[in-house]
Amino acid sequence: MKPDQPPAIEIENLRKCYGDVVAVRDLTVDVSQGEIFTYLGPNGAGKTTTIKILAGLLKPTAGRARIMGHDIQTEPVEAKRAIGYIPDHPYLYEKLTGRDFYHFIGDLFGMDRARVAERMEEHFALFELEGAEDEFIENYSHGMRQKLVFSVSLMHEPRVLIVDEPMVGLDPQSARTLKTLLKRKARQEGLAVFLSTHTLSVAEELADRIGVLHRGELIFSGALDEMRQKAGQGGNLEEMFLRLTGAPLAGEEPGPPDGSSASAARGE
Repeated sequence: MKPDQPPAIEIENLRKCYGDVVAVRDLTVDVSQGEIFTYLGPNGAGKTTTIKILAGLLKPTAGRARIMGHDIQTEPVEAKRAIGYIPDHPYLYEKLTGRDFYHFIGDLFGMDRARVAERMEEHFALFELEGAEDEFIENYSHGMRQKLVFSVSLMHEPRVLIVDEPMVGLDPQSARTLKTLLKRKARQEGLAVFLSTHTLSVAEELADRIGVLHRGELIFSGALDEMRQKAGQGGNLEEMFLRLTGAPLAGEEPGPPDGSSASAARGE
């Protein structure tokens, strides 16, 4: 990130409560333009809640989130124009064809139909969906639907891509295509990627920085080498993740998370 560029994503003291349950606790993290930030955590840690707040689908209890300098709550239209969003369970209009769906999303972003057609041709070739343009989405396989969602999310050339579990349903070749595409768009086009995943090999391969959320609290944020130092022992990402979240490894006794507070994660 250049000195005069603001972070692509700014999360400041973000908190989300459901009654007495704190799903996300005072989360503060920035993601730079051109950076891939992977967000890890056990089930129920608060990852999807964070992502839905970033996408403007949930209102935080406290704190704020900015996308390319625009507050997602007070400037939602400006913020959302900069976002491509892939949820963990995308909703598609099954009675539309792939082409109709492209036109629908393109119209939402005010795109010219000729440009939409160009992007559809490019992305359908990239994700091996050629020939399915005029099929109803209800006839798409799960993997085809996932690839369609990825392709439309990138159609308007967003500055920020927010992804929840990107590889679900993708075959190995499609997963490799997607990983290569994300790295290229981050490195060459400055796309900021906020990616939540349970697939630790994906995080290990793609991440510039890794954030670990545990019980709603960020207990680690940094590069993989920094994670090795904090975990205190060698091993792969899976072993380091389990140590940080206090889960037992084979032959080890369970213990408290290493760095059980956000301040510990920051080394304070």
